[in-house]
Amino acid sequence: MQEVLDVRRAQMVRAARWSAALFAGFLLITHQVLINGPLIEIDKWIHNLDRPQFRGVSGFIIRRLDDLGLRGVTATALLIAAFYIARRFKTWRPLNLAILSLISLNVVVGLFKFGLGRTKPKVGIDLLHFGGMSYPSGHASNALLTWGVLAYLIYRYAHVDRYRGRLASAGVATISLTVCIVSLIRDTHWFSDLLGGLFIGASLLVLVIAVDRYWPSNSQLS
Repeated sequence: MQEVLDVRRAQMVRAARWSAALFAGFLLITHQVLINGPLIEIDKWIHNLDRPQFRGVSGFIIRRLDDLGLRGVTATALLIAAFYIARRFKTWRPLNLAILSLISLNVVVGLFKFGLGRTKPKVGIDLLHFGGMSYPSGHASNALLTWGVLAYLIYRYAHVDRYRGRLASAGVATISLTVCIVSLIRDTHWFSDLLGGLFIGASLLVLVIAVDRYWPSNSQLS
């Protein structure tokens, strides 16, 4: 038993360090936004590119792909799945982790959105403290954190093998990148918004995993 606890604590420490490193990356991107650094030139270049116009069925598909990062969609899917897993394994931990992830995401992302007030690219000008809600991207952070927590819960409680666990991780990465690409195509976010959203989403995801590994659960094999 002690050996299992030692392994879990080591996993927690490793996850906490990764979370801190990812958060440092987020702060670096935020610094670029604040000082109008070189990353902002990439924002402008991408914003000025010609974009294909999607209408009809293709437009509908693009919007639905964008919805994969929509808070209402991601939160609903996570809470329903976490509730099912909690009932299936007779433990509140999956639901608690889901709620923790959603609260932490909304608090942290919300604070930076309100604090920076960055305008969206469709406004036509990049301004800070102007009442905007562009940085960091909620869609990017929602997609990575929410689907990532869902994949983690399934991996831990359904006891899938490592191969399927890697497939789930690849699926989360694919969804997150898809949401970012669609946002760039639709010009709903600056590139740095999306990059910042991915970093803060990843940081919070790994932090949730660190919290889970810190307190043992009899419903998990390891």
